[in-house]
Amino acid sequence: MKVVLLKDVKGTGKKGDVKEVADGYAKNFLFKNALARVADNSAISENNTQKDAQAFHKQQEVLRAKEQAKQIEGKSVTLKIKSGENGRTFGSVTSKEISEALEKVGIKLDKKKIDLKEPIKTVGSYSVVAKVYPEISAKFNVTVVAE
Repeated sequence: MKVVLLKDVKGTGKKGDVKEVADGYAKNFLFKNALARVADNSAISENNTQKDAQAFHKQQEVLRAKEQAKQIEGKSVTLKIKSGENGRTFGSVTSKEISEALEKVGIKLDKKKIDLKEPIKTVGSYSVVAKVYPEISAKFNVTVVAE
């Protein structure tokens, strides 16, 4: 029996797949648990429409991410932090502080998207990468100065 999966089913397939399964498996498990429905013409066309809509929305997300990456690329942000001798700082500059500084410049970026290997603990200029979307990233400069 052909079915359209409404949810991911381990061992059978992912949501939206059209699969050929045993009649008993379909009737006794998939239909009872609302995991699938019979693959008639209306179900298949509805499934195709949903896939097209998902592809369109993903394309829009990618376009927005590329636009945001263009905004971020090459920007420079300056952060002031208290420091002692030799340029050693009291505390450190984290991705949260960098995100807040970018917001003051007019760029809204989640702190989780800023790729810092470790917090910045010395005064100086650093090149930081922002991973805006999978496979889309942008580089910008962060300058840490003593207060």
